[in-house]
Order: sequence, then C-alpha cells, then structure tokens
Amino acid sequence: MKNILKKSWVLMATGLLLTSCNDFEEINVSPVAANADQVQVEYFINNSIISAQMNPDVAERSFILYWKVAAHYQEGGTLSAGGYNDGWTSAYYNQVASWLNAANTAIEIANGHISSGNTQPYTNNLLQVARIWRAYLMSEMSDNFGPIPINAFQGENPEFSDVKSVYYFTLEELKDASAKLDASVETNDRLRKLDPAYAYNWDSWKKYANSLRLRLAMRLSEVDPAKAQSEFEAAAASSELILSMGDVFKVQERPGWDALSGVMSREWNAQFLSQTLFNTYFNLGGVESRNLLGGSFHSAIKPADWLGQRFENHFATKTNNPSAGYWFNGLPHAIDPRAYESFIIPGDFSNPNFSNYPSWTTDARNTKRQLLDDNGNVLKEIDATNTWNSTTNGSWGAKGAKNRLYTYSGTIPRMSHEFRTSQSQRVFFGPWETYFLIAEAALRGWSTPMGAKDAYEAGIASSFEYWNLPMQSYLSSEEYNRNGTSVSWDHTAEPPATQQMQFENGYTGEAGQTAFKYPDNHLYKNGTVKNDHLTKIITQKYISQFPWLPLEAWNDHRRLGLPFFENPAVENPLPNLQALNSSNYMESRVEFFPQRLRYPSSLINTNPAGYDQAVGALGGPDAVSTPLWWAQKK
Repeated sequence: MKNILKKSWVLMATGLLLTSCNDFEEINVSPVAANADQVQVEYFINNSIISAQMNPDVAERSFILYWKVAAHYQEGGTLSAGGYNDGWTSAYYNQVASWLNAANTAIEIANGHISSGNTQPYTNNLLQVARIWRAYLMSEMSDNFGPIPINAFQGENPEFSDVKSVYYFTLEELKDASAKLDASVETNDRLRKLDPAYAYNWDSWKKYANSLRLRLAMRLSEVDPAKAQSEFEAAAASSELILSMGDVFKVQERPGWDALSGVMSREWNAQFLSQTLFNTYFNLGGVESRNLLGGSFHSAIKPADWLGQRFENHFATKTNNPSAGYWFNGLPHAIDPRAYESFIIPGDFSNPNFSNYPSWTTDARNTKRQLLDDNGNVLKEIDATNTWNSTTNGSWGAKGAKNRLYTYSGTIPRMSHEFRTSQSQRVFFGPWETYFLIAEAALRGWSTPMGAKDAYEAGIASSFEYWNLPMQSYLSSEEYNRNGTSVSWDHTAEPPATQQMQFENGYTGEAGQTAFKYPDNHLYKNGTVKNDHLTKIITQKYISQFPWLPLEAWNDHRRLGLPFFENPAVENPLPNLQALNSSNYMESRVEFFPQRLRYPSSLINTNPAGYDQAVGALGGPDAVSTPLWWAQKK
C-alpha cells in the first residue's frame, strides 16, 4: 500500500485541484500527510474521469487530428492520409496511462480499506465504479494502440497483453462490477460532487456498465462471434441499460485551459464538414431544405437531380468520392435534418451557432474566393454564400494550388459553434448507441430485448431527440443518399447502377447531363450492397455519434467497413499512404485507411522489452496500417 500511495500523490494533488474549495475544507488531514487508511478513493476516481476529458493540447491532437479525422468527421491531412506525429502520440499515451494509473490506484486503495475494515457504506460501490471506469479506459487505449498492460501500468515495466486478452478481461470486469453494485447504498452531497458523470447515482453506473459491455461485446462480432454473442446476450438481458437521455454518460465542459476545456474548442481548428458526412447527409430522409430553412434560403435550393458545377481542373478527381470534381453552388433539395444543426451554412451570419473562429481574423465572414489559372491570375470568383460543400482529403496537386476556395473558413460549412465554447457536455455514451447495438445484434439473430426494426427506429428517434428535431416522415423515406442508402427499414432495394443528373460546366456555364454512379464499398460485401439493414444501422449510428464519439465511428469502420468512406485524393502520390495510387483509387481496401496508432518512441526507449512484447502480440508490424485483432478481415 505504501508504494501505491507514494506513486499516487501527484495524481491525488492534481485531482484535488480540480475540485472545489469546499471539498478541501472537508478533509481533516493534508493528503500528503494521510496514511493508507485516510486516503479517499473517490478523489482518484474523480481525477481519472476529469483528466480523461483531455487537456487542450491532447484533445486537439488526439480527439480532433487523430479520432475525428480517422472517423471522417472532418477533413485533415493527418491519420486519414497516413500522417502521423510521434509527439502527439506520446502526449496521448502518457495521458491515458496516467488516467488508468489513477483508476487502478482507486481500486487498490478501496480493496485495502475493505480488507482492513476501514470502510464507508459506499466503499464497495466506489470499488465497482472504479473498475467500470477502468474498463472503459482500457478499451479506449487498446482501440488506439492494440496490446496494452492489463495491470494498468503498475510498476516500471508492465507486461503487455494481446487485444483478445484485454477485451476478455474488460468484459469480465464489467460483468462482475455491475453485479456487485448495490443501488440501495445512500450517498451524500460531498460524495456526489466528486463524480462529474453521474453524481454517484448507482443505477446510472450500472446502466453504463451494461451498455458498455454491449459495445465491447459487439466489437468482437467479426473475429470472435461466439464470445460476442454470449457476452452481448447476457448484458442485454438486463433491464438496466442506457435507453433515455437521463441515462447519458456525459461530463460538463468549462472555459479555460485544463482538462475540462472543450475538446473541440481550439479556434485554429476549422472543423469543416467532411466529404463522408456530405455524401451521407445528402438527400437522406427526403426532408426538403425548404422545410428546414427560412425563406431567405429558398432561392438557393437546387433541384433534386442537381449535381453541381463541374470544375475538373480545380477539384480533385482521382478519388472514389462520388461527388468528385463538383462544386455544389447552392443548397441540397433534401438533406438529413441533423446536417443543418451540426454544420452552419456559409454566410449565415445571423445564426447564433455560426462560428467566427478564428476570432483574430475575418476569414469566417468572407465568402468570396477565387479559382486561379495556370499563371496565378484570377480565372473565376465564387461567392459561397448559401452553398453546401466539402472537400476530399489527400493531395490535390496543381488543382489545389489553383483553388483558393476548397479549404477556406468562409466557404465551407463548419461545425456548429455550440460545441466550441467549452459549455457543452461531452458525451461518452448515448441511448442511441444502445439501440443501434441492439438492432445489429437482433439482425445477427442474437437474443435481444426488442426487434431489429424497433431498435433501429428507436435509435434514430433518440438521436433526433438529442438534436431537438421532429421526426416527421423521416423513417418512411426511400430516398437514397449519395452512398446509395435510404432510411426506411422496409426499403432494401438497391439503388440503380447510375442516375441521370444535371450539372453545369463551371467554366463556360454550359448545361449538361451525366450518369451519377453510387460508390462501390469493397470493404463491405465486396461492394455489391449499399442498402441492406446493416448498412442502414451503421449509417444512422455514424450520424448519431457525431460529434462526441469519433473513436466509436472509427471503430465501426475498422470492424465492418461501414459506412462508405471515400479514399483520399491522389492527384499526387501520398508518401505516407503508398498503397493507394492513381491506378487503384476507385477501390476500397483496408490498407487505404488507418487501423491504429503506432506506439510512441518513448515506449521503445524506456521499456524496450515491453515494446517488443506489445508488437509481438499485435500480430503485425508497429504500423498505422496493421489491423487490430477485432478488425482483422477473414
């Protein structure tokens, strides 16, 4: 116990700094002077949960430039184009190790109190909460790197376990800890203040444990289906699941520069609408823009068969993005209603959620930009007011050099400002995810508390509730988005091979027609299916997880290849993604998408034996392209 306490004083002090002054006054002894029996478990849990919100440095690099980019929730030249930064990874690795250290210390101190008989009525429940939270942290770390230590970084050179062992351990921990939580135990105001997620509502923690168990069980669906089914069915049999907004695992953000600062608050991150979301939202649900927007926007709304203006010399075309080469010079005829809530139309300055970031420039309010000719002269000026566009990631080569439009703050829809002010609640698990997990399980034929269709529609309804939007006729829509997927559960007809669309030559103004082809997603059923039930479930789950759960969106894509992710553009070769080139960019392959983070060089330098053990358990080289155990394709 002395060794545990010695290594934990720094963590303890950090956690105490994040609590209120009143909490200090209620402690009779200085933490540094306390003995093992006086250390309070709840401070370590509080420290671990709050620190895991990520300080601004780690949040920008990990949550945004790694997770959101890998999930195609925003564009970026980092992970999705093979980019990698050892400094960013080291910062995250060290942080998540410290969060695990704090959670593990809470567990050991609680066990010490219990063995010595020095307990409070709630000590055993705190032990179970710490185990549940540690299970989440272990899954987060393993989903990024692969093999990790199960003993949560005890000692100087911890042993690394393979991903299968990590998942089996966390699933057993969730099962046992949730069963041992006693919901009848009373709490007090002091204790409740030290749980930023649930204020030590034991029922809520039990629901989180069971729903988290559903998530982790489903992760094994492709590689270990028997284990996935047995674990999922056992957790789903419980009536204690996250099924309503009151059950959401969320933590309140606050302005400043600490762990509770908003994970998406850094002004220099543009947070553009991604091309994947552009194609996914477009026409999905068949809800017309004129029913979602005020009259001032109606003149900008385009016909349903409008593809846009074609600028093949200024927009990348060497990509399997179905919208490649086009600028959409208006607003979609129909769109998923959540799109206009998540991203704000360029020029919509009166919208309270329009983001002026970065505040030290006027770029966000400048909607006019130019396309240049080969000599650098202005060829055409475009006003992006009331337009809806994104941009494919990758290398645009000479086309990008002549295009001042496609990555500019004032011309592309950017994420709603409500998520950027550090005043939101960061969501770790929402009810929509529980429903979509149940829908997928039911589709697989597993025993579930509700049928696949009912769970699917409940998941959509839960997401619409989060956005405070009416459902209207959304669930019955048979309209295809640009990926060839519709909403209606009963509508599984595949889209036509091509669809006639109208366009305009952006250079001459000449009208034209073209055969629009829905993209082939070779990662799922070899590209032959675009509108089956699983594609619908994951499409809706993908939309619903935005913006808080990019890691889960990335996990689903690694596991299933869904929804469709376009390849980065390769007008020029991508040096960090050499598997993708100008001869295969119309295909979808596992090696075209990031599969994990490499271990930081600090691990190699400080624990070479552990590093070798980790890479040996990984089953492949320590590379971004090496799939994790649960993401391996048969």
